Amino acid sequence: MKNFKTFLTILTAVLTASILQAAPKKLLVVTTTTGFRHDSIPTLEKILSQLAQQSGEFTVDFVRQPRGQPPGRKRDATDEEKAAHKTAQASWEAALKQALEKLSPESLKNYDGVIFASTSGDLPIPDRQGFLSWIKAGHAFIGLHGASETFQGWPGYVDMLGGEFKTHGAQVGVDCLNADQSNPATAPLPKVWTISQEEVYLFKNYDPAKVHELLVMDKQPNTKEPGHFPVAWCKDYGSGKVFYTAIGHREDILDTAANLPDRKNSIEISRAYQAHILGGIEWALGLKK
Repeated sequence: MKNFKTFLTILTAVLTASILQAAPKKLLVVTTTTGFRHDSIPTLEKILSQLAQQSGEFTVDFVRQPRGQPPGRKRDATDEEKAAHKTAQASWEAALKQALEKLSPESLKNYDGVIFASTSGDLPIPDRQGFLSWIKAGHAFIGLHGASETFQGWPGYVDMLGGEFKTHGAQVGVDCLNADQSNPATAPLPKVWTISQEEVYLFKNYDPAKVHELLVMDKQPNTKEPGHFPVAWCKDYGSGKVFYTAIGHREDILDTAANLPDRKNSIEISRAYQAHILGGIEWALGLKK
């Protein structure tokens, strides 16, 4: 009887561990902006939802842009129009701040990682240092495209991410060199990944010695001058993991739908991009080594 009870205890522990291991990770996807807002954000939200559902490895919850953001104030606005715009802007900013309460340390206890999906500007998150400490404590941060345009001038965020947006030129075709074909984010990609057209970022406050490079260019995308230009990388941040890719501006890179207007990138490129960000998510969450 004693041996049987011991067997049941061990079996219960094994089954419990298996259930916990199989439970999908929880990701919070942030798509709010106070700076430039990419038209492709709704498509990016859709693709991340699809990847979560198809993989079964994680679920996604969203912090989306509140409705009702007033347009820019007219230059020749009357005093009455200026006052109305100020009131509407204050109301919208309060709604944005409330939405971003999901990034408070207390709320973040419910998540395994955060995705900044083409965010921009200074987001009014409730506790900046608490947010960085949460990542450093062993959670995942995934930054897509405009995430490097977010919190510019905040050294703590730039240090966590690994680089800061500097500028970009006109959209062009680029050859991305695969710097690590064993990483889950770049294993699905060829040695040279050719993208037909994309908005390519250049960076400042970037040190290749402080990150693990995944995709790079050996030419400046617009001038074609030789050099070293990062595109995607990953890094440890304390006990947490950070993955960033600058690719993700155009809808025809994000979406495999065949009927997209003005498609410049093939569906194969879109599939490769989705595999790229899925692998980056899996790596940051510790699902794949």
